[in-house]
Amino acid sequence: MAVSQAGNYPTQPNSYGNFSVSWTSTGTADTTGITRLTVDLPPGLTTGGALMYSTPYDYTFDQTVSPDGRHLEATFRGTRVPGRGDFMKVQVSSGAARPSGVIRATVANRDDVDAADNVSTYTVNGPQRPADVPRRPAVTGIGTTTGPGTGGTAVTVTGTGLDDGFVLFGADQATTSHCRATQCTATTPGGSGSVPVTVVTPGGAADAPGGFAYTGPPPAPPATPVVTSLNRSSGPSQGGTSVYVLGKNLAGGTIAFGDAPAAHVSCGDSFCSGTSPAGSGTVHVTVTTAGGTSATVDADRFTYTGPEVTWTGPAARRVVPITGFTDEGRVSSIGL
Repeated sequence: MAVSQAGNYPTQPNSYGNFSVSWTSTGTADTTGITRLTVDLPPGLTTGGALMYSTPYDYTFDQTVSPDGRHLEATFRGTRVPGRGDFMKVQVSSGAARPSGVIRATVANRDDVDAADNVSTYTVNGPQRPADVPRRPAVTGIGTTTGPGTGGTAVTVTGTGLDDGFVLFGADQATTSHCRATQCTATTPGGSGSVPVTVVTPGGAADAPGGFAYTGPPPAPPATPVVTSLNRSSGPSQGGTSVYVLGKNLAGGTIAFGDAPAAHVSCGDSFCSGTSPAGSGTVHVTVTTAGGTSATVDADRFTYTGPEVTWTGPAARRVVPITGFTDEGRVSSIGL
């Protein structure tokens, strides 16, 4: 991951402005799961929150702002192919005094392996300095290791380098978490079985020793996903077609074309994007979440067509699936 910021920063008393915090998937593999952003403002600046502008809406986005308006935490959940980025616009205002100090933005994702660009800074009314490279976290202990499947257990995790972190129980984010340099306090989400406990910071990710074991029944599952339409109803048999799936209760889902999983899947509450796998015939496109798999309907049908013609020169010739009947009734293909 990489994070950056730019915009119209307030530099005078009693003024308003905004700046964008952008994050981009880098490397060679998709970025998946939860990506967390933080913004810290210097004395004299406050924010009421950020506006999320990225489209399409194949993601979920939540944010909280501290009571003093100087610390923002945002959670983005979606899949991003290498090179794809998103941004939020942070609204800021200054008080009666002339603002000064450093605006610091961070990004963190469990699968990130390069922390070099995970912190961005801007100095208001002062000289600019390079952003720090965050140190890698280490987790040395966990205070509570069991709790009910319904969630709500308070857990303390200890270690070093935990600043700006958040806590995962398996793949699910703690319902609340607060991390400082040597300690995180978190509240478990609902779950089942034994799961790893991971602290994710801009410097990397570290698992707690032993993990966490859920006891008793898990919480009730979410509502079953529903698919209402596709933006594309056909594509070539070799796959690779970008398809948007519309519906409801889709957040965090996976997409299948028949029995074959789609690639590069990202789902928001009512919108998913994905890339078709290779296939043939007509199949149903379904979405699966913790709430189950969407029921098949006529609106989710996708038909695979023959390979598209690729011309490589005047003499290019290949057989394409343009079919007809001979006088004897046999099916024939026409070579082009």
